[in-house]
Amino acid sequence: MHPTLPVHARDVTKSYGPNQALKGISLDIVPGEVFSILGPNGAGKTTFIEILEGYRARTGGDVTVLGVDPGQGTAAWKARLGIVLQSSGVFEKLTVEEVVGHFATFYPDPLPVDHVIGITGLAEKRKARCDTLSGGQKRRVDVALGIVGNPALVFLDEPTTGFDPSARRQAWEMVDGLTGLGKTVVLTTHYLDEAEHLARRVAVIVEGRVADIGTPREIGGRERATARITFRREGSLASTPFPLELEHHEAEGLVTLPATEPTAVVVALASWAREYGFEELPGLTVTRPSLEDIYLEMISEAPATGSKE
Repeated sequence: MHPTLPVHARDVTKSYGPNQALKGISLDIVPGEVFSILGPNGAGKTTFIEILEGYRARTGGDVTVLGVDPGQGTAAWKARLGIVLQSSGVFEKLTVEEVVGHFATFYPDPLPVDHVIGITGLAEKRKARCDTLSGGQKRRVDVALGIVGNPALVFLDEPTTGFDPSARRQAWEMVDGLTGLGKTVVLTTHYLDEAEHLARRVAVIVEGRVADIGTPREIGGRERATARITFRREGSLASTPFPLELEHHEAEGLVTLPATEPTAVVVALASWAREYGFEELPGLTVTRPSLEDIYLEMISEAPATGSKE
């Protein structure tokens, strides 16, 4: 047992007859972090999360959630979990205040209803019936119902599906607020920018195995990946001889340089520009592969052969 860790899993497997959905998942989730589980459809992430939640029995391996084997979780243990499904539904004819207050009665130590309504951004809609709410507002009610029991561990499944950009940003602030309350959050999302913004660490599951675990900056070797430097070679700069030692590609005035050491390349470019009397390189940018780039590369490769902790 690992009572200090919200989630501790070692070599967790799940088989359906001859089909093995999970092939040995190992990971730890530490208190107070947002931990995102990523993976393509069919990779096994939903199966793994349902095992953590106590909804599905594992075939093998060891796992504890809040210090308890989820397969043997009591009602008291379940009260310490907050589960926000993709669409849990609400009581359409009740007001926001009524439905959140009703759910609060199910728990031994709920959060104050007013506080939950406030942190989920529903204060202005507290007296509104749920059938009058927008899709994004109903999603906020789902989150409110998931956290009103004052859980130590919150599972958020695709919390911003269907949200417009403004509503997504507001939802992100809400998730940040959960960690401010000391909650640990397990997040599943198909929005890679969401995982990058919210998660302290991410795990990528491919073909029933953990392909990698790390911070959004580290995952898949992202921080070591080749950077790309671009600028526009225009005006009199276009006729200036380019340093031959710098590998580059030029098309329609846009110069692109791959760089494993981008600082050194930028210094060389600046030196070259100043030599010919230019203080600035138009449109100069330095970018590394995004989390989405790395993720798509990882899931397109051969199935993982092990797990990294």
